[in-house]
Amino acid sequence: MSMRLFRTFHEFPSALKGGVIALGNFDGLHLGHQAVIGKAVEIAHATGVPAGVMTFEPHPRLFFKPDLPPFLLSPFRIKARLIEALGLDYLFVQTFDRELSQRSGENFVEEILLQGLGVSHVVVGYDYVFGFQRKGNVALLEALGKRHGFGVTAVGELALPGGARYSSTNVRSLLKEGRPGDAARLLGRFWEIEGRVEHGDARGRTIGFPTANVAYRDYLHPMKGVYAVRAGIDQGTETIWRDGVANFGNRPTFDKTDVLLEVHLFDFAEDIYAKHLRVALTDFIRPEAKFDGLDALKAQIVKDCETAKWLLAARGFPAGPAPFVAIGA
Repeated sequence: MSMRLFRTFHEFPSALKGGVIALGNFDGLHLGHQAVIGKAVEIAHATGVPAGVMTFEPHPRLFFKPDLPPFLLSPFRIKARLIEALGLDYLFVQTFDRELSQRSGENFVEEILLQGLGVSHVVVGYDYVFGFQRKGNVALLEALGKRHGFGVTAVGELALPGGARYSSTNVRSLLKEGRPGDAARLLGRFWEIEGRVEHGDARGRTIGFPTANVAYRDYLHPMKGVYAVRAGIDQGTETIWRDGVANFGNRPTFDKTDVLLEVHLFDFAEDIYAKHLRVALTDFIRPEAKFDGLDALKAQIVKDCETAKWLLAARGFPAGPAPFVAIGA
């Protein structure tokens, strides 16, 4: 059975009440997030009850500071797909608005978690905070659990062996530094960008390197430059990944100022305009640069393609469909 998605309490069925729920924003769904959700699934399976996740849209940081530079690692479409892959029965998307931001921690638990969703157990990260002015924490959850009769599990801090802590902040920093491979070690997969393929200036086609142009909205900006990528188009319930090279940036050779992701897929000639393209950044090749004319740009693209093909071949990605591009492939 596929995961069910809910946005309001009136459509939430009684059959899913009494379950275990994981709470969090889960931006990026890194390995620490996966441990929290995995613990909820484990407890639910052990007790024979539904397993769910509650996340918040928009991200609270966007609500309180809407003019911040883009920082999201996983806009909702990707986040929901990643959560579903973890074996949940349902995802409840709680609207984050002024009314929610002013609820006390006690009110959030009593009216939303208990009356609305009827949860029997709550799983959070060790540093989870909630409620008005972020005054609610794990200690408050545990106290409310004792008062109202629901269980609480807090998953402790997790990190790579001898390395970086699993956190969305660390993932963002690595991507901004042009280190997608290191970011992938925290995510458990390569970070991907998804967007609808739009018509561009068609310059790539005229020089022999047609590109799929993905308008860049909502996402964190990684380091500008050229990347080896795996790109996939959803085909029914499956995604087939293909090798390619991509440029993220402003295209200074053509004096552009907007930000665009341009993807050239190797040995691929299908029309994919208006389709959603998923692009996983695997290796940073070089920073974006301005070239002295099309011939110089074309010569560099030839080198970039050769480098990307070598890097992707060295990683040994398997052929065939996959839900995402795993680092252990």
